[in-house]
Amino acid sequence: MALYLGIDTSNYTTSVAITDDKQNLIADKRLLLNVKTGGLGLRQSEAVFQHIKNFPLLFANLFDKVDKKSINTIGVSVKPRPEENSYMPVFLVGLTIAQVLAKTLDIPLIETTHQEGHLMAGIWSCGQKLIRDFNAIHISGGTTEVLKVSLKEYRPVKFFIDKIGGTSDLHAGQFIDRVGVKMGLSFPAGPQLEELAQKSIKPCIFPISVNNLNFSFSGPESHAQRLISKGENYSDIARGVENCLINTLEKLIINVYDKNNLKYFLFVGGVARNKYIRTTLKERLENTTDLKLLFADPVFSSDNAVGASLIAKTGHGGVY
Repeated sequence: MALYLGIDTSNYTTSVAITDDKQNLIADKRLLLNVKTGGLGLRQSEAVFQHIKNFPLLFANLFDKVDKKSINTIGVSVKPRPEENSYMPVFLVGLTIAQVLAKTLDIPLIETTHQEGHLMAGIWSCGQKLIRDFNAIHISGGTTEVLKVSLKEYRPVKFFIDKIGGTSDLHAGQFIDRVGVKMGLSFPAGPQLEELAQKSIKPCIFPISVNNLNFSFSGPESHAQRLISKGENYSDIARGVENCLINTLEKLIINVYDKNNLKYFLFVGGVARNKYIRTTLKERLENTTDLKLLFADPVFSSDNAVGASLIAKTGHGGVY
């Protein structure tokens, strides 16, 4: 059976994955990049260095269980988004490794993007087949965008992505990380903030800023910093951050639906892992409207190479 290798080197995760002809996941290996305590991220040069160190560790046992001769195609993320000027040095590490492997194994190399990998992993793991035209909300530490997605071809898959909205300042993950780190949580702060919020008794109230299909988190982030300085309960601040994200996304989703009348929304990205955000949004919107909210499986919401592997099987990358 033919196998498909995916490689992704995002700003915070080195990952490789293998799927087969039937889209079964054979291997999924990831290593988070290390951020110093109190830090809010990594310089690109440091991230590149850590990716280079991580690859021998990820590949150490990968081919012990998989016959290299069964690898049919390699898919690799070469930039953040399928846009001409999209670029980050970290993706050059994954591309270089993929090029060497493809040449060594004498197999095709499919170049795709990090965002398309997220979308593919979301489609594959959300539990429901998506129609050809849908909305997607990509919410993470490095991207917070509203997308209109069209699948013009299924085999091979070809995404046509139109960015129709997004944040005007902080990304959703940055909002969470800045508040979380200020409260003493380690970076990335999402999982710990979610756990902390479960202890909340009286959630703090946050303002939201939504203008049509654009929104802002700088005001809420400043509000959170003031609450921290005043000595407000950290659990109540954490739940307030989650509620702020929910209220922002709820208003945004309604605005998007009013614009294009597409009722399906696919959520991808690390922030979409948050169980409270997922369940609350679905309860509010699916119980009162015709909207359908679909979420990538939490395991595949955050950065991973599974989408790149699946795209490799389709025989068509999204770089243009």
